Amino acid sequence: MTQPASAKPIVLVAAVALVDTDGRVLLAQRPEGKSLASLWEFPGGKVEPGETPEHALVRELKEELGIDTWTSCLAPFTFASHAYENFHLLMPLYICRKWQGEPHGQEGQVLAWVRPQRMKDYPMPPADVPLVAMLRDLL
Repeated sequence: MTQPASAKPIVLVAAVALVDTDGRVLLAQRPEGKSLASLWEFPGGKVEPGETPEHALVRELKEELGIDTWTSCLAPFTFASHAYENFHLLMPLYICRKWQGEPHGQEGQVLAWVRPQRMKDYPMPPADVPLVAMLRDLL
């Protein structure tokens, strides 16, 4: 079976909802110069070839936030499937409640610990928006 000429490449990005002991979720603001700049998102990043989504998250959390976690601490929660203009995003979202270190933006991004009921007040990329209601219902 061949893909239609208009088929977009699928980009696999893993994301995580870090949940602290007060039930707040960590959001990161996309820095200027990146696509969708100034929007808030769940931390994470692209899954590299040969990498599992869980290993990608462990790597990304160390690189982006300076924290350590383990694949055993990442609980699969849900996923987003969203067509952007030039690609189709497939993004599994994990829940993580255990890590070492204090998250801080290693790449200049602003971070915010947000109560689930307040996440709607933070503008997010279109793919992330449907995840907010599911997360709010869980927490």
